Amino acid sequence: MLISPSILASDFSKLGEEIKSIEEAGAELVHIDVMDGIFVPNITLGAPVIRCLKGKTSLPFDVHLMIEEPIRYIDDFASAGADIITFHAEASTDVAATINKIKSAGCKPAVAIRPSTPADVVFPYLDSLYMVLVMTVEPGFGGQSFMSETMPKVKEVREEISKRKLKTHIQVDGGIDDRTAAEAVKNGADILVAGSYIFKADDRKSAVELLKTV
Repeated sequence: MLISPSILASDFSKLGEEIKSIEEAGAELVHIDVMDGIFVPNITLGAPVIRCLKGKTSLPFDVHLMIEEPIRYIDDFASAGADIITFHAEASTDVAATINKIKSAGCKPAVAIRPSTPADVVFPYLDSLYMVLVMTVEPGFGGQSFMSETMPKVKEVREEISKRKLKTHIQVDGGIDDRTAAEAVKNGADILVAGSYIFKADDRKSAVELLKTV
């Protein structure tokens, strides 16, 4: 089980310190939400901020692009320090080309799907992906409630991965805490994104450890 705390829930005035704290807490990844105000209604941060953060931690950067036509920005985020680049199937007119662009830029490719998007949208690309991200809230804002109705999709993706004997990961993002994490893991998730649950915790190390043992 890998834990990828979302810095969307952190204190942006001290991002370097916040990322260091989750590294010390035992997280394996840093989840960075990039929003453009078009694909989703919120706007967050971009490649220049990621570039500034890269030297602040040894954790891989798990960059989640919630932007229209992400292929335009793959090189920017790769050169800024992204290790995993996730983009939304719904936001891309050429999913295969975007995956190939991510690979050619030296990053691990991942495709995300919204709660209303069928699981089989990602099936044609599973062999090429490091990870599938099943959103368990509507993308765009942190602090939302977990949508249990997305769990059959997680299970469906896991079954397809197993059937093909692939090593593709399944990440879930949205409303993750120790209770909802257990439900997600039971259905096949193996990478958990958690924002408020970790960054608002009195003891971040304990929060991370609890997610790993659900």
